[in-house]
Amino acid sequence: MERTMQQPAPPLAVIAAALRRERDRAGISLAELARRAGLAKSTLSQLESGAGNPSIETLWALGVALGVPFSRLVEPPPSPVRVVRAGSGPRLRAEGADFYGTLLAAGVPGTRRDVYVLELEPGARRDAEPHIPGSVEHMVVSAGRIRTGPADELVEVGPGDYVTFAGDVPHSYEALEPGSWAVLIMEHR
Repeated sequence: MERTMQQPAPPLAVIAAALRRERDRAGISLAELARRAGLAKSTLSQLESGAGNPSIETLWALGVALGVPFSRLVEPPPSPVRVVRAGSGPRLRAEGADFYGTLLAAGVPGTRRDVYVLELEPGARRDAEPHIPGSVEHMVVSAGRIRTGPADELVEVGPGDYVTFAGDVPHSYEALEPGSWAVLIMEHR
């Protein structure tokens, strides 16, 4: 399957509204959220105003600091019927690795699961910080080969292979072949 790396930018208006909504829900100031997430207050202010280009790492840090799943910060409000055409979902890049994550569906209240498509190319490994407590990752590789899992227990998986591991510990993803991609379900317990 040929996958193009030219995709729409992250949904900045959705991210801005979600950050303001979740920060208000948590009852914390802009300065306090920036401190908890390890960001400059000015960076967070820009994101809340719809400016900037946040990386996956920045949004994960904000999600952890707010105690909410990553998807709650990038998912547009739901509609009764939702179709995500190939290449049109909110696609975000990682820092320091040729790694992209596209959110396909976020868990609605009570289901607590999010579905992503991950695209990876060989080169730098994507190291992920722990997600919110109780997170579990489920991955099915669609093409290529990927080395993934907790930092101390990495495994290699290929097309059709399924792997699951705790997402609330340091973990990583690394493409071993060009054109690697997988479907990832993030479960929040």
